[in-house]
Order: sequence, then C-alpha cells, then structure tokens
Amino acid sequence: MATLLYRLGRGALRRRRLVITLWLVALIGLGGAAALFRGPTSSDFTMRGTESQEALDLLAKEFPAASGATGTIAVKAPADGQLGTPQGQAVIRELVQEASSLPGAVGAVDPFQAGAVSPNARYALIQVQFSGGADEVTDEQREAYEEIGARAESQGYQVAPGGEVLNAEPEVGSTEAIGVLVALIVLVVTFGSLVAAGMTMLNALIGVGAGMAGLFALSAVIDLTSTAPILALMLGLAVGIDYSLFITSRYRQNLLSGLTPEEAVGRAVGTAGSAVVFAGATVVIALAGLAVVNIPFLTVMGLAAAGTVTVAVLVAITLQPALLGFAGQRVLPRKLRGTATTNSTATTDGTTPTGGTTPTGGTTPTGGTTPTGGTTPAGADVAEDRSGFGFRWARWVTRLRIPVILAGLLGLGLLAVPATDMRLALPDAGTAPVGSPARTSNDLITEGFGPGFTGRLVVVVSGDSAEQTTAALPRVTQEIQGTEGVLAVAPPQLAQDGRTALLAVIPETGPTDQATETMVHDIRRAVDGTDGVDVLLTGVTAIGIDVSEKLADALPVYLLLVVGLSVLLLMLVFRSILVPVKAALGFLLTVAATFGITVAIFQQGTLADLVGLDTPGPLVSFLPILLIGILFGLAMDYEVFLVSRMREDFVHGDTAAQATINGMGHGARVVTAAALIMISVFGGFVFLDDPIIKSMGFALAIGVAIDAFVVRMTIVPAVMSLLGDKAWWLPRWLQRALPNVDIEGEGLRAHLDEKAAAGVR
Repeated sequence: MATLLYRLGRGALRRRRLVITLWLVALIGLGGAAALFRGPTSSDFTMRGTESQEALDLLAKEFPAASGATGTIAVKAPADGQLGTPQGQAVIRELVQEASSLPGAVGAVDPFQAGAVSPNARYALIQVQFSGGADEVTDEQREAYEEIGARAESQGYQVAPGGEVLNAEPEVGSTEAIGVLVALIVLVVTFGSLVAAGMTMLNALIGVGAGMAGLFALSAVIDLTSTAPILALMLGLAVGIDYSLFITSRYRQNLLSGLTPEEAVGRAVGTAGSAVVFAGATVVIALAGLAVVNIPFLTVMGLAAAGTVTVAVLVAITLQPALLGFAGQRVLPRKLRGTATTNSTATTDGTTPTGGTTPTGGTTPTGGTTPTGGTTPAGADVAEDRSGFGFRWARWVTRLRIPVILAGLLGLGLLAVPATDMRLALPDAGTAPVGSPARTSNDLITEGFGPGFTGRLVVVVSGDSAEQTTAALPRVTQEIQGTEGVLAVAPPQLAQDGRTALLAVIPETGPTDQATETMVHDIRRAVDGTDGVDVLLTGVTAIGIDVSEKLADALPVYLLLVVGLSVLLLMLVFRSILVPVKAALGFLLTVAATFGITVAIFQQGTLADLVGLDTPGPLVSFLPILLIGILFGLAMDYEVFLVSRMREDFVHGDTAAQATINGMGHGARVVTAAALIMISVFGGFVFLDDPIIKSMGFALAIGVAIDAFVVRMTIVPAVMSLLGDKAWWLPRWLQRALPNVDIEGEGLRAHLDEKAAAGVR
C-alpha cells in the first residue's frame, strides 16, 4: 500500500493543476446537487419492531387525523379562578379559534370541553392538531404557531406554545467557528508557517464541504435525522484537519532531510498517507458497523459520518499533495527555507521513508529527527538531538512505568465510577435551554398540572369488531388506573368503525423519570393478554423508553464487535498479540472514563454550568453507542501513529526500550497538535443550545483528550517499556498466516533502494 500511495502522491504533485481542477469541479457539482435535491431532515427517532411504533402505525391507519404533529398551548391567567369568569373563558375561546385557523392546523380542542383546566382555574391546555407530521411542518407554520396569543398576552395572560410541532433542525452558527479558529492557531504554532497552517485548513474545509454537499444531495432519497449532518460535519472537519496535518508534517520533515519537493511528497503520502488510510478505514468500518445493531436512524447517522470521513481521506492523499506542490518550501518557517534549498541538492535515497531527518541532526519543527546511527544524505555521521519534550516525557514515563501505570489506571477508574449510574433517554422539552419556547411551555405545564402532563401516554385498544373493543375497554381502563404511578386515564375515543379506541394516560412523573419508565412496563404487563383485543402503549414517552432500551441492549454487542475488530486490525498492522490487546484495553479505559465524566456533568449536574447546561438529565440514548464507534477509530489513529514508529525502530535494531522512547519522541508533537485540533473542533459544538449536539461535542472532546494524553502518550509507552521484547512476539504460524499490510513503508523502502541502485529518480 505504501508504494501505491507513494506513486499517487508524486502523480498528484506532477498533475497538481488537473487534480485541483477536478476537486473544484466536484465541489461545485456536489454543491449544485445539494441545492437542487436537498430534502428535509427528520426528528423521528422511532424504530420498527417496538410496541410504540406498532401502535403509531395502527393510529395512522385508524385515526389518520391523529397521526399528524400535535402542539400544546399552555395558558396561565393573571390570578387564580380567573379562567372561571366569563372574561377568562372568552380569552380561552378566542385562543382556540386562533389556533384552529393556524396554517397547517386541522383544529384545536377547547380545554373546557376536554377538562384541561387546572383545579384552581388559572391554567389551561389547548391541544392543536396539525395535518402533517412534525417533520412536515414548515418554518412559516412553526413561526405562526410560536406567535399565537398576542392579544391574550396584552391582557396579562401568559401564552406558551409547545409540543412536537416545535421540533426543528439544530442550527449550526458562529459558535462552532471558535473551535475552527483554535484549530488554526494550533496549526500555526505547530508549523511555524501561515502557509502550511492555512493550506492544511483549506484542504480540510474543501473535503468537509464536498462531503456535506454530497450528503445533502442524497437527503432527497434517504431519511436523515436532524443530528446526522451535524455529526458528519463535526467528524469530517476534525479528521480532515488531522489527516492533512500528518501528511504536511511528514512532507516538511522530508524537505529538511534534503529531498526534492516531488520526492518529499511521494514519501509523505507513502508513509504518513498509509497511516491516514488505515486510520480513516478504521473509523469508516466502525461507523458503518452501526448497521449491525439494526436501528435505522443510527445506521443513517453512522453512514453519513463515514461518508465525510471517506472524503477527508481522499482529499488528504490526492488534493493535499497537489497543494503542497504549489506551496513548495513555503510550508517551512522562513529561517529554514534556505537550509532546505541547500539540502535539496543531495541524493534522494539517504533517509528512511518514515523517518523525517535533518542534515544537521537537529529536530524538525514537527518533531522528526534523524534515526539513531543515521547519516545525512551526503553520508556524514549525525548525532540525533534527543532534547525535545517528547523524548524527555518518554524517558520519564518509561523510568517510572509502574507508578505511571498504576496512577493512570486508578485515575481513569475513579473517573469512570459515575458511569455505573448512567441512564439513557430521548431528550424532552424539560432539558431544552431555559427561555426557549419548548422549555417555557414545559415549565408552565409542570407548574399548573404536574410533570406527568408533559409526557402523556396513549393506549391503543384494537379488536376484530366494535363489540370486542367496547367490551374490553372497562377492563383495560381499570387495569391502567390500578397501576402505580398513573395519575389519570381519560375517557376513550373510538374510531369511526368502533374497532379501535384511544385512551390518554397521565403519569404522575415526568417523561424521563425512572418511575415513569417503571410505570410503562407495569401497564404493559397489566394489559398483556386481554381477551379479544390487542392493547398497545405509545406516545413520545413510550417511544423514548423503547428506543433507549433497544439501544442499551445493542451496546454490549457493538462494544464486543469493536474491541474484536481493533485486536484483529492492529494484529495485522503490528504483527503482535500483546500490542493489540493493550490497545483494546486502553480503548476500554478511554470509553469508561469518558462515560463517567459525561454522566457526572450532563446527568448528575456536576459542573454543568461550565458547559452551559441548564438542566441535567439522562444521556441521549444513542450517545454511548455512537461514542464507542467514533472514539474507536480516533484511538486507533493515535495508536498507529505512535506505535508504528516504535515497531519500525525495533525492527531496525533498536532495543524495545529505546524504540519506545524514539516512537514517543518523534510522534509526541504531531499527536499533541492533532489531539488539540480535534478537541477544539468538537469543543466548538458544546456552545450550541441543542442538548444532543452539546453532549456529543463534549463527550467526543473529553474522549479524545483522555485517549491521546492519558492513554496513548502516558500509559501506552509505560506498558510498552514494561513488556520489552515480548510486546512484539507473534507465533510463527500466525506470522505466516497474516497478510503484510506494510503501513511502515518497508515495501516502499525496498522500492526506493531498487530505484537508487538503478539510478532512477
């Protein structure tokens, strides 16, 4: 693979104008397709095979009017008893009439007729039924709904529209630009060159632009959840910058070692590009593997993100070499450009393709140094500079390896403790930002009627005949009323043919409360097996419970799949048993600690103000499984970048201890920069108000920080030095059976040696 990528990199540089033109044409074409074919995103997190979804399908058939989106307008009078006066009743009836005439509304229910007035006659709930689903409500219809009640408010009434009709696509605004700006600053500091930093960022932005445009172009034929594009943007931008960083860093090392720009690009793509392709493939496999759990909206989210990562890889190994061809030596700081120009007259076969070396033996700006005992291209002996922070840190970690390992395990173990209390749910209006229309309505309903009114349930009773359904209703109602946690059961509503009936159930507790979840299961057990009819429980609350439970059941299976995959892939790369096992265990530590910190902040409320979280609550149900898939790919990225250099030096004669120090010394700066960039990009999404996106951005940022700085750059070198030569042991029969992936560039090295012997440049 390294040799193929070497040729690809050189070819992209030689034909750089053609490559850039093709990418610009693709970007414009995909952008045009996105503008023409972009479809709406969906906030529907339901899934086939659950009782709640089966009930919804039945409702759509028997009660088509009730299958559309609903809104609940909460009204609060200035004083107790005021809604019982003629003036108060007139205000409510005017609101009902106004709601009925809203664009897209089928009608509104008078709260006096529905019994939706509080005992103190100060609060009322007006139910509004829309013709289309929540995803079909237009922005104009939503805006008109939000502005209802201006006349009533002028009379001192508080009018708060809420309900699923307010569900809208999360907006990506200027706050995420903070993360990108921080990433750009990290690039400038790392490279010491505005050209190198700007070109790396430009390359990543073109890649994420093409990926997002392609995703939106496909949205007309696939159902995208509202969070899928945000996840794709978040991940595509982060890996796009990192992958471009790796290749640019190696290109700079190669220039400083005396290679011509064309040869420097070829070797950079052949070596660092191999790691990029492997890392990207790992992320794509992990995200595409979400399809294994057979949850449609999660599959779409995974494939959408995998698509942008794929584009990021393609851009890094094709467009980046072309841009480097135009930049030439301007990617270096000014003070080093003359040195590189002088060195470029040397032969091109004096350095290893994976080792960025300097003719003077000094450390390159990205941390690459001449290998131990290496020579300059001209053949002079060189003493390697090992005074950099990466080398000092590696020596300290390996010298104190036992205390470092114990401290790391203990610290991450303590951080993981809150994860034992993790609860999963779909977000409700109670966790929306304070001051938002959904949150205002939710709080007003809770204030006037209790938390159960914000998460009402619907029981669907269906029989083969109207007589069977009618006969079963009293028993079903009695069973539900006798269930602990049920506040009230409304009178049944019958379909036109009488075979299907609806019962509205009001719980005593809120939608995400543990007691509500228990009550849902108790109701289902109580009505199970009712003679002559099918009894199904649905509603937003029941849907959230069903989805969360199915995702929780799929989590261990997916985790086992990911861990097994990591061991297999790393065994192919490093031709070792203990190194992959160590990497997998490190990944589990990262996941556990990340879950623990996220639960502590987002569920338990510890330091919630630091992330702008108004109200803590259960984690969004698909966050853990999504986090495992993404962090797996990113963790393997850093593992490969650091440990591949360790293996390379060990294979070429260094002791295991020295190889570990070399790998850390050469890779620490680039891995630090890459991790800081990812943390910055993911952290930029924490500033969004949407609680789903906020928790995703935070969990990914903290997960990358733990994995890069605690696991890969601290625990890993300590464990590697403890294992010594045993780290690279592999049974001979397995060594013969495993294919040679060659991401360290051994095949490329042989290819370059053959070229040098033949006098071919």
